[in-house]
Amino acid sequence: MEFLTLATSSPERRIAVAARPATHATDAPTLVWLGGYRSDMDGTKAIELDHFAEENGIGCVRFDYSGHGKSSGDYRDGTISLWLEEALAVIDHYIKNRIILVGSSLGGWVALRVVEEMKKRGDAGRLAGLVLIAPAPDFTYELIEPALTEAEKTSLAERGYFEEPSEYSADPNVFTRALIEDGRQNRVLDGIIETGCPVHILQGMQDPDVPYSHALKLLNHLPADDVVMTLIRDGDHRLSRPQDIERMLAAVEGMVAE
Repeated sequence: MEFLTLATSSPERRIAVAARPATHATDAPTLVWLGGYRSDMDGTKAIELDHFAEENGIGCVRFDYSGHGKSSGDYRDGTISLWLEEALAVIDHYIKNRIILVGSSLGGWVALRVVEEMKKRGDAGRLAGLVLIAPAPDFTYELIEPALTEAEKTSLAERGYFEEPSEYSADPNVFTRALIEDGRQNRVLDGIIETGCPVHILQGMQDPDVPYSHALKLLNHLPADDVVMTLIRDGDHRLSRPQDIERMLAAVEGMVAE
């Protein structure tokens, strides 16, 4: 593991990165792991993706957003724009060949924004595929804002944030006004999304955080791409069971082979 320092804002951010170079499969795309909200690059799916890369001799890059894992900062100071900037910086610094973006939950949103930014700068040809696991594009606008209670609205107005219990941590999730306002500026479900590469969506139908109807909505915004959606009837949000990992790696393997 090493650190990539970004000094575009104060204080500077130290982004923890684990970069595995390709060994024998040097022509294969590099896998890029984009994690979820309050998760890190040492989670089950990320580690299994790295093991897959090692076994197949292909490159893999994992990193922690600022405020996550081993990176500096507090996740409560983060925004989609900030985490997107970090994802692009890591890709630019560590990867020169084509890439497959593997995004989980929040990482699915970041992946779609990475696609948009790479297309803007004429880099779309480097995109070899997207694997989106319980993707949560626009979750602040589509899922959080419509469900805000009056108490939460008051907290946002008066304190700049609100809290809600987390199923995955003893500490509550904290959603800030800055995150929500920035989320509106990073929406991707407001028009047609054209990635220009294969897309595979894995979605649990028992997901309590991102309902599968949200994945179906994303599908409707991808009419021009080669998209496969796998709905997992008993799947939850994490999709970290052995059978879920197998589905993720099968999707990645199919794109590597193309």
